[in-house]
Amino acid sequence: MDGARFLSSIKDTILNFKFNNVIDILIIAVIVYNTYKLVKQTRAEQLAKGLVVLLIVTKLSGWFKLYTLRWLLDWVLGAGLIALVVIFQPEIRRAFEFIGRSQLIGSRFKNLEAGQVNPVVEEIVQACASLSRQKIGALIVIQRKTGLGEVIETGTEIEGYVSMGLLINIFIPNTPLHDGAVIIDKEIIKAAACFLPITDNNRLSKDLGTRHRAALGISEKSDAFVVVVSEETGAISTCESGEISRYLDEDTLRKKLIDIYNPKPEEGGILNKFINEFKSQEPEDENITTEEEADKGEEDKSK
Repeated sequence: MDGARFLSSIKDTILNFKFNNVIDILIIAVIVYNTYKLVKQTRAEQLAKGLVVLLIVTKLSGWFKLYTLRWLLDWVLGAGLIALVVIFQPEIRRAFEFIGRSQLIGSRFKNLEAGQVNPVVEEIVQACASLSRQKIGALIVIQRKTGLGEVIETGTEIEGYVSMGLLINIFIPNTPLHDGAVIIDKEIIKAAACFLPITDNNRLSKDLGTRHRAALGISEKSDAFVVVVSEETGAISTCESGEISRYLDEDTLRKKLIDIYNPKPEEGGILNKFINEFKSQEPEDENITTEEEADKGEEDKSK
């Protein structure tokens, strides 16, 4: 009887399934996907796992009629809603900032004509290469959609066009502005000697100093792209979305900066990012099929 009811409910669901249900499912899928990206590899990831375990135990206590445990867990979950707002405050802030700076379809940064590269890219690359050869520490923050007004206020206002010479002069040791970060907004150096928040990530390599930890900190709290030159080794690193890429050469740095200053239109929107995530597997399958067909064709010819 229960089986017949179950099959009947499935039949009714299929018959009553409409186009707006598809839209509803896609919206929820996009929300879940982007929520996962926000909490991935952060403190919130572990807290979220703990919350899921707590919900499962609460459900099981109801099934097995453990009333005292169920009452306690219900009380904890009820009071925990307020605690969650406090605990997840940084992640909630990041989520609202992400929504505010995102577009449904379109690029997040200034688009240039096809084949055109912003001259700022080469100025930054050459400055970092020169600083790297001289083993002069540098910290360059490129502002994107999230405003960095609070950070800019901690430094000295510059308001000058980005150039290789200006960046090198700022970071020369024993000069007034060398200690701190440079904030760049498009083609303008907004300020120098700025203080950045330090990351709370305890899983980082011990050989990462304060400069790298500050770069990770600002990339966790905003969508800024950060370039770091190590004072000890001269190695060039970049930080974005709380992740660090180390030991980059000039070409790799140039490619990353081109992606920032001249993004591809199809990669800018939330919807396109979600769709492209699934399409990224298709070329591999097509290549495999094409190779198999080619092999079969050669076998048939040999026969």
